[in-house]
Amino acid sequence: MSPRWRGCLLEIVETIVLTLLIYLVVQNFVAQPYQILQVSMEHTLEPGQYVLVDKLSPHFSDYKRGDVIVFEPPAGYQEDGQNVPFIKRVIGLGGDTVEVKNGAVWVNGAPLTEPYVYEGQTTDPPGSGQTVWQVPAGDLFVMGDHRQASQDSRVFGPIAKSTVIGRAWLRYWGGAFGLVTSASYDNVPNAPPSAAPDTTPVAP
Repeated sequence: MSPRWRGCLLEIVETIVLTLLIYLVVQNFVAQPYQILQVSMEHTLEPGQYVLVDKLSPHFSDYKRGDVIVFEPPAGYQEDGQNVPFIKRVIGLGGDTVEVKNGAVWVNGAPLTEPYVYEGQTTDPPGSGQTVWQVPAGDLFVMGDHRQASQDSRVFGPIAKSTVIGRAWLRYWGGAFGLVTSASYDNVPNAPPSAAPDTTPVAP
């Protein structure tokens, strides 16, 4: 092989290796695609759609109520018979008191306004009958928007922030394209000062 061809081949190999390294860095530390395989977030997110999961910003801006997040499923839980990451909405933060009553969700004594909930549904207590949860420091309380088709913190309790992969940031494919916006609960007061401070680091 001539020196010229060897040089071209070396450049091609270097380009491929660099491309793979960039892809791995981006997917592991910046953003990762995720396909919606569950019905628990209808109609906010539909099965078959893809979201881009933001893994970088949580290192600088912690998760907040109303965020849509992707996380590893709790041990022993599957959704729609599939052992894949779950996608839900953050309802409560560490120190919050979450309550389900009268078909609605209350956080720290304030009712949530939830226009994103699947049409015609209310939020019912889980089969266990538990209606009040105190969210430990470092945990998040999550629910699906399609409440009657969602296994969430009403069933398995709050989840550790260390299990969260990232925020759902961009929705694409499946007939839709746009940002996945967080809900806002301006009427919810902060957890009382007696609640333990949340010092658990966010997972990479």
